Amino acid sequence: MQDPFFRRNAQGATSRLDYWSMDSEYGELQDVLIGPMEHYSWQKGNAMSLRSIRLGREFDKHIAQQQYQEMLDVYQHCGVKTHFLKADENLPYQIYARDSSVLTPWGPMITQMYSPWRRGEWVAVSKFYQENNIPVYEAVTAGAFEGGDFMVLEPGVILCGYTGERTSEAGLKQVRSWVEKEGWEFKSYQFDPYFLHLDVKFAMLSEKLAAVCTQAVEDELLDWLKSRGIDIIDISYRSVLELGVNVVALGNDRVLIPQASKELVGKAKAHGLEVYQPDMSMFTSGGGGVHCMCQPLSRKDA
Repeated sequence: MQDPFFRRNAQGATSRLDYWSMDSEYGELQDVLIGPMEHYSWQKGNAMSLRSIRLGREFDKHIAQQQYQEMLDVYQHCGVKTHFLKADENLPYQIYARDSSVLTPWGPMITQMYSPWRRGEWVAVSKFYQENNIPVYEAVTAGAFEGGDFMVLEPGVILCGYTGERTSEAGLKQVRSWVEKEGWEFKSYQFDPYFLHLDVKFAMLSEKLAAVCTQAVEDELLDWLKSRGIDIIDISYRSVLELGVNVVALGNDRVLIPQASKELVGKAKAHGLEVYQPDMSMFTSGGGGVHCMCQPLSRKDA
């Protein structure tokens, strides 16, 4: 029996949505959900923001607003329709819209946030889907599960990282059971909590091309990627410290990369990709980059 609130078929074989769906991380991006920045400030709850504070960096909201607009201008230029979550003054990290829901091949899924200052984010994201008549696939209820660890890698395959914190083993197992019932492969990869989410050190750039910090992942993941015929652009550990691998594939061999990630910008261009590179330093210093800030709502099938 189908849940009246969620469209997931308990027996599997849930139908794809006509529009609010994706089957890869690199299909042409059509619609994206962006978090608000009105109440954004750096929190001392992750290694990246703590490092910035230790280095004496300071948050400047005026500069942050300019950088935020520059990112939105890229989406507009590339023909991507932007949607926005309603701001809540109690949610300083609501801007990182990637985490509070994810887009699956069968529609959006509400996640379960780990950090105390983020647990209320499910309210705004649930209201967004309801108000825009976007059917929700399911909602995570076991443990914690955050979208920065979840990737619709390519048609038929989900890759999901977990540290035991932001994505817990219980949350991972619950989502795995749903995905496998739909007939998709679900590859899990465990790593250290220091790296926050998988999207800090791994990103799909285009079909069969990924950026990976090979110094920060185990051979298990590298061997699995290679077995799938995925070419790897190796990015240094120092770049990871500035969230230089946290990027957005726009589709059609276009990619959004923070300006400071000069290493990946150069290597992506060398692979023939068209690169858009806004300055996002006010956000990467706070622990999240452009990938964290966008939740795809629709991608064309790969």
